[in-house]
Amino acid sequence: MNIAQVARQFDLTTATLRYYERVGLIPPVNRRESGIRDYGEDDIKWIEFIICMRNAGLKIEALIEYTTLFIEGDSALEARRNILIDERERLIEKRLEIDETIKRLDGKIEDYDGKLLEKETELKSKAKTENKHK
Repeated sequence: MNIAQVARQFDLTTATLRYYERVGLIPPVNRRESGIRDYGEDDIKWIEFIICMRNAGLKIEALIEYTTLFIEGDSALEARRNILIDERERLIEKRLEIDETIKRLDGKIEDYDGKLLEKETELKSKAKTENKHK
């Protein structure tokens, strides 16, 4: 598959795919004799992995290190595993912070809902009183 096809498949730009390769987010892509990138099934899986991990909030630096260690082979299995564990822990902490923020927002919204209900009740009561005087 050429770069334009892969870009369309993942809704990325060709510049993004070149960047992924240049900075080491994905291993070097094989090229045809003409120099055109020829993405294979493994390349596609790498791109899917990188997109998934980036969408989950993993840092680019961690993913570059992971890819570098992957290229080193089985001798780096434990190091790769540790990167994933560290990033998972970081995401759990971030999720807890987000959950706490959501709780605070829920409380604020409830306060507003209570005040809105009070205001609506007050306005309805005022409207009824005004209608009685007409």
